[in-house]
Amino acid sequence: MLILSMKEGHDGGIVAIEDGKLLFALEAEKDNWPRYDRITGELMVRAAGLLDRQPDVVALGGWIKGEHAVEPPSRTGYYGVGPGSVSDEEGRFFGKPVRYFSSTHERSHIYTSLGMAPATTGQAHYALVWEGTIGDFYRVDERGRVTHLKHVLADPGAKYAYLFALADPKFPLGKGHFRFNDAGKQMALTAFAEDGPVTDAERETIRFILEHDSIIMGLSKEELAWSHLYNAGVESQAYRDAALKHSNAIYDMFYAYAEQHMTEGLPLQISGGCGLNCDWNRRWRESGLFASVFVPPCPNDSGSALGTAIDAQWHYTGQATIEWDVYAGETFVEDIEPDPARYLVRPLAVEEVARYIERGNIIGWARGRYEMGPRALGNRSILAAPFTADTTARLNKIKRREGYRPIAPIALESDAHRWFTGSVQDPYMLYFNQVTTEELKAVTHVDGSARTQTVTHERNPRIAELLVAFRDITGFSVLCNTSLNNNGRGFINRTSDLLAYGEQHGLDGYVINDTFVTPRSV
Repeated sequence: MLILSMKEGHDGGIVAIEDGKLLFALEAEKDNWPRYDRITGELMVRAAGLLDRQPDVVALGGWIKGEHAVEPPSRTGYYGVGPGSVSDEEGRFFGKPVRYFSSTHERSHIYTSLGMAPATTGQAHYALVWEGTIGDFYRVDERGRVTHLKHVLADPGAKYAYLFALADPKFPLGKGHFRFNDAGKQMALTAFAEDGPVTDAERETIRFILEHDSIIMGLSKEELAWSHLYNAGVESQAYRDAALKHSNAIYDMFYAYAEQHMTEGLPLQISGGCGLNCDWNRRWRESGLFASVFVPPCPNDSGSALGTAIDAQWHYTGQATIEWDVYAGETFVEDIEPDPARYLVRPLAVEEVARYIERGNIIGWARGRYEMGPRALGNRSILAAPFTADTTARLNKIKRREGYRPIAPIALESDAHRWFTGSVQDPYMLYFNQVTTEELKAVTHVDGSARTQTVTHERNPRIAELLVAFRDITGFSVLCNTSLNNNGRGFINRTSDLLAYGEQHGLDGYVINDTFVTPRSV
């Protein structure tokens, strides 16, 4: 059975699954399109070009006809896991009969993590979906049937990010405003918080935000002009302190329910955009409430097309588990040749690249198919030596990011315990751990934490070989790893964009599939 699945709205995507195996997962923002973009005609044509036959099922994720979940539904719509949350009907696709499947956006998150989690037979699970709008727990039985357990908090992701908006003088007044990247910035800034009890002023602001019925559509920022955080600045200590307490308050609401009511000791599967919060993931993993915790590499809406495809597969076959690889995007496109008058091009030798990086050079690394989800996992990465704070500053300048943003490490999994403690087996960069050496200044955040991706030779052979070569030179199988993208756009996926980016922002070299490219000396 060949299933072609599409997700409308922001973070649009198209995926294909055939007989339980993921063929591809394309995202609208990738290939230098705007972040969080909707499906484009270009993406549809490229997806069609990857198929060699007509799909048996076209799966369309439920969505809304507009910008927010309160607007009229498209197909099965946004909410629900019970009756009416799935539709299955006959239709035609390019003149040929197909099944048209749809299920709600809520279900897409649940089935993303269910289908991608390690396969278990006869095992029930708990599920947590927390994202911009949904904040709910579920139980998934041994056959894959979902039962809703508890609605804990409306708009958890939006409410988390709203504190950043409140403190930011640049956030516009009026209702209906939202910025997708505020949550990630706030996660970085919580590390600067100072210890101390929650103050009355903090408690009042946090309570107001968490108790509000509709944080996006129903609240204008000036309604919180009374708060001590109103336009206080996102780098003010008052905001930083409150941000950590705000984060804790949200997590504690969910933890309190789980501790009291989710007592079977089942595995927990997490999805929704809040599944990108590395501190929360770490706390769930260390909570002791669950047999295991699984977060997919695409827990936000970038995985929703896949979740709907998995739901369709389960609907027709009774099987949710799929075979997948995180590098399921499009192959890097060599649309131009580097100008031989300006660039030296030679076959890739990881030992040469390792020496080049060790000397302080920063390179763009673009090989094979791009990663699923928003995090660079070694195929669309900017790589650098991990030893100095100056490197962090230079990388943030290249990326045109704020100076408080940390740089993540990529490490050989078999060595990671030498320099990190905590969640040190993390192939998808989803958990915080602590750095145990002062040598890795470029990848150590202000609180001593790091968001480490761990690599094995089986998952990414060439990156693993590079890390081994770098260890042979420096003693550390660790590099700086940040995403290869223009600010406000998805991963770069063609040579012309890569060279233009490097020339404009100051990269020192490039790995392009199986070649190493460096500028010639002037």
